[in-house]
Formats: sequence, structure tokens, C-alpha cells
Amino acid sequence: QAPLVESGGGLVQAGGSLRLSCTASSGTISEYRMAWFRQAPGKEREFVAAIWRDGYTTVYADSMKGRFTISRDNAKNTVYLQMNSLKPEDTAVYSCAAGLKLGSVAPQFFDYWGQGTQVTVSS
Repeated sequence: QAPLVESGGGLVQAGGSLRLSCTASSGTISEYRMAWFRQAPGKEREFVAAIWRDGYTTVYADSMKGRFTISRDNAKNTVYLQMNSLKPEDTAVYSCAAGLKLGSVAPQFFDYWGQGTQVTVSS
């Protein structure tokens, strides 16, 4: 079980960009489908994006399409989330996850989780 550690969060103005990273400090991520989720105050955890082992197959939540891009570098055991055109409503704790099961991007289909990194977007 590879521990997952997120980084890259912080405070940014609306319209700005951030790149989040999720790194496995031990083990590898090459066998796993990787995803990002987020949770804002008072709201349920929601799916953001996922990327499959091939590095090309991706899935995005509708509100993220055209603004967010997920990518992976298996050699570095790292998954990225490039976030552009950020909005105040994007403010949340962003967590990465790893899983093996197919068929859904629901949280229960992912086995390992990071602690999350805070993203705050000011108006």
C-alpha cells in the first residue's frame, strides 16, 4: 500500500491557476487507476477527475471539463491536476485516490487516499 501525499494547494485569485501533485512515497502507482476528489464545507465529497493506467483514458466531472486536466507520470509515481480558470466555488480540500476496480468513479471504488490539500480561490 503506497502512501499518497498531495501538494500544491494554496490561495489563488479567481481566474488563476494551480497544479496539484499526488505522490506515492513508497510502492508504485503504475497498476492503479488514479483520481482526484474534492470536498467543500457543508458538502459531500465529489468526483473531480480520473485517469487510467494507459495515461490517456480520462474522466472528468462536467463542471471541470475544459478547465482541469489530470495527468500521470508513472516513473515518478506522481499524478497531477492542472487547474485553470479557477472560481471561488472551486474552494475545497482536494484529495487523490488510487484504485483497481473498474466500472465506477465513486469513492468506494478507490482503495487508497491521501490526506488532502486545501485550495482556496478568492474573488
